[in-house]
Amino acid sequence: MNVTNDEIAALLGALSNAKAPSGFEEETLAVAREFCAGWASLEENTLRDGLITPNNFTGEKPVLMLDAHGDEVGGMVKAVLSNGTMSFVELGRFSPGTLAGQGVWVRATDGSWVRGVIGVKPPHFWTEAERAAGKAGMILDVGARSREEALERFRMGMGEPFVPDTTFSYDVETGVAFGKAFDCRAGVCAMLLALRELAGRDDLPVDVVASVSSQEEVGERGVAAAVRHFSPAAAYLFEGCPADDTFTPADEVGAALGSGPMFRYYDCCMITHPRYQRFVLGAAAEEGLPAQTSVREGGGTNGGVIHQLDVPSVVAGIPCRYIHAGTSVCRLEDVRAAAQIAVAVAERMTGEVLASL
Repeated sequence: MNVTNDEIAALLGALSNAKAPSGFEEETLAVAREFCAGWASLEENTLRDGLITPNNFTGEKPVLMLDAHGDEVGGMVKAVLSNGTMSFVELGRFSPGTLAGQGVWVRATDGSWVRGVIGVKPPHFWTEAERAAGKAGMILDVGARSREEALERFRMGMGEPFVPDTTFSYDVETGVAFGKAFDCRAGVCAMLLALRELAGRDDLPVDVVASVSSQEEVGERGVAAAVRHFSPAAAYLFEGCPADDTFTPADEVGAALGSGPMFRYYDCCMITHPRYQRFVLGAAAEEGLPAQTSVREGGGTNGGVIHQLDVPSVVAGIPCRYIHAGTSVCRLEDVRAAAQIAVAVAERMTGEVLASL
């Protein structure tokens, strides 16, 4: 696959900067639609799944569905308060402590985005109960002085989303990228690169399609509709998975930066199909591509939904440090390897292989 780090960074940066929490995935789909122009079509369903069909789709071969979710953890305005601040709910789950003092973008009722911050009470004003608990309440603040000003001048409103105010950056020399929403924009990036490579091939044993699925962070809600749309024989999923090389004992690390995508045998939603997992790891080894494996005690992916629909599924997790926080870290070499392994799998996904799963 002939793709440079600059090309990967450009796509990953556009995806990372897209403001698209669960239920509001339009900006992610806009980036994907522009990337696919000329070689694939993208249609949306009512859940905001992006359903991508390459121009080389024949309709006569078994279907391999690629998937990566397009949403990110974020929040939603619950109420606009009399002093101009706002209460909120999380869309998904941020790591504890992430939101206090976090700069955010809040969508206004006219569709524009307004700078804001998650305000936390200064320790000078904490009650004894708050000091004992080690935390105080948080509010969403765009600088309004009253409810009327928040509604009329700042155009705030109930139900509007917000995301962290983090801008993507990439170090050319090290290949290290910093940004928000690498869970799962790193996965979307790898998936789109793999799909573009496969869209130029007429000799594949399968028809390859892709879904940029919605609302994964609030319970994997969108992917089942994508499966019903495509009726795949097998699924290959991409994730931006939590790297464990900073907090885990060295002997138990399974998702380290720079060591390739991680293929999980187990998480709280899925026991990975062992024959399919073995096939994928074999394809990676044959191509000399780096891959890691792990048994995860927490977390889950869209694979938890897809495999229950009787579709063999495997998950390629691109290691990302500090997901579900305001800024994450990943390496472009892992994004590239995840895309390359997907291409190797599609090339080998014959009818005989599918029958063996």
